[in-house]
Amino acid sequence: MEEVNEITSEEILPVEVADDIRIIYSDSAILKVILEANHLERFIGENPYIEMSQGVHVRFFNSLGDVESELSSNYAVSYENTDIMEAKEDVVVVNKKGETLNTEHLIWEEKTEKIHTDEFVKITTEDEVIFGHGFESNQDFSKYRIKKIKGTIDLKDAESTEGS
Repeated sequence: MEEVNEITSEEILPVEVADDIRIIYSDSAILKVILEANHLERFIGENPYIEMSQGVHVRFFNSLGDVESELSSNYAVSYENTDIMEAKEDVVVVNKKGETLNTEHLIWEEKTEKIHTDEFVKITTEDEVIFGHGFESNQDFSKYRIKKIKGTIDLKDAESTEGS
């Protein structure tokens, strides 16, 4: 009986399963985020969470309702008690300037509206490719900081400051 209880525990089996879902986050009737997933499983227990094992696509909106950035990954898990989502496996974030972040693990903190990772990151801008280990940003990926940075430098800018 103990083995049956362990197998059928609510912490092991999902209490909800859904396909092709869309979750809308708003604050004071202002659209903030739309999260879409192909498959979702919700687990309850001491630390309830939602697992999106077949990928996730998240759009972050500004106060005017325009998309500021988009995040996609092959896997994500959202922890209900902490309002933290972890995106894993081929994580891509693109901001409205067209700058792209690539990493394998990214954490989005809904309460603070921040995204961050301690993993390897690659940021591609119009003029540069920047690599680093560790990254933090606002959720719209408009202001960011890269830790342990390495990368290319735009030679046009370097030449114009040469001899100054």
